[in-house]
Formats: sequence, C-alpha cells, structure tokens
Amino acid sequence: MDYILQNIPEYQEASSQLDNRVQEWKNEIDAKRREISEIQTQLENERALLTKELLEEREEDIKYLQDQLTEYQQKRFGPGGDFILQKKQLIKPIQDQVFTAVQEIADRRNFDFIFDRTSEIGMIYAKSNYDMSDQVLRIITRAANREQIETRQDRRELRQAENRTVAQDSVVQARAQASENAKTERELYIEQRRRERDSLRAAKKAEFEARRERILKERKAAQDSIQAAREAAKQTKDTIN
Repeated sequence: MDYILQNIPEYQEASSQLDNRVQEWKNEIDAKRREISEIQTQLENERALLTKELLEEREEDIKYLQDQLTEYQQKRFGPGGDFILQKKQLIKPIQDQVFTAVQEIADRRNFDFIFDRTSEIGMIYAKSNYDMSDQVLRIITRAANREQIETRQDRRELRQAENRTVAQDSVVQARAQASENAKTERELYIEQRRRERDSLRAAKKAEFEARRERILKERKAAQDSIQAAREAAKQTKDTIN
C-alpha cells in the first residue's frame, strides 16, 4: 500500500497540502508555547513584588492559556483530531481504488487471499466462501433456540434448521424475505385501494353537498320570489281599495 500511494500523483499532491497545513498548526502551537513561556518568565521576575491576590490571578491566567493550548493540540493532533480525520479523507479514495483493483486481480487470477506485507492492515482480500461469520452466528443462534423450545413442533423445526447448510439457510431466508415483500406489497395495494375508495367517497359526498346546497338556494330563491309577488299583489289591492 505504501509503495502504491507513493506512486499516485493525486495522493502525493494532497499529502503535500496536508503537510503544509500540519506545519502551520505546529507553528501556531510553538507560538502559543513561547507566549506562555514568556508570561511565566515575567511572572517569576515579578513574583516578589506581587500581592497574593495578583499572584493567584496571574497563575490562573497562565493555567488558562496552558489549558487552551492542550485543547488546541487535541483538536489538531488528538485521536479524533483534524490531522487523523483529514489523513483518512485523503487516503480513503486511494484505498478504495486499490481494493477495487485487488478484487479484479483476485477474480481474474483466482486468488484466495491477498496480503499487504508492509502494512498493519494485513489481509486485504479473501474469498467470501472462507468467511465463517454466518456459521458462527448459526451456532450461537441454535444454542439460544434450544433454550427457548417448548413444543414438539418447535423441536422438529429446530432440528430441520440445524440440518440445513449455510447455502440452504440463505435460500430459506430469501424465500421468507420474498414472502414478506409480497405481504408488504399486498398491504400497500390494499392501503392504496382503501385510499382510492375514501377519495371517491369524499368526492361523491362533496358533490352531493354541493348539489344539495344548490337545490336549497334555488328553493329559497323561489320561495322569496313567490313571497315578493304576494306582497306586491297585496300592495296593489290595498292601493285600489
């Protein structure tokens, strides 16, 4: 990995930029240290002339500056500091390219394992059929299931499950997942139909209410017209009399 990184121009350029940034951080830390050292020296020279209160105040100021410096160092170079984070951001895209290339070579040349002999990473590729994680998980799950079985049917199902291989387990799980997906699709379809029915009912109800409102208005207008005609006829009759 080190050899590969040293021969990728993009990594070298980004690494150079990070080195410059690191140097800036170190210069800032050195400047803060010199400032604290100067203040400490000045305090020692003036210690005999200061009252107890002033001495304690100056010492508290120095402690505050030291705490600030420690905090800044942790921020830049601590376990979760900027240097570590930016180093990871810098190397990860290159590592992804390396692992992709390693995968391609392993598939083409039918390699079972590939190691990085100069890195703490160690193994960087292994065929999936050598991964025992699922087998270990099955054993742990079986042990837990044995403690929970209560009926003869449970014991029979457990024996069937224990006799299955990892590949057979994958098939069973795939079928169960497919069944669950089908169930989810049915539920979604039923929910969609229900919403459509509710929407249709709401539309019909709104249409009915609108029609009813229109009829009531027309009826009210007709009644008002008749009443107005009656009142006009009455006024005419009274005028003639």
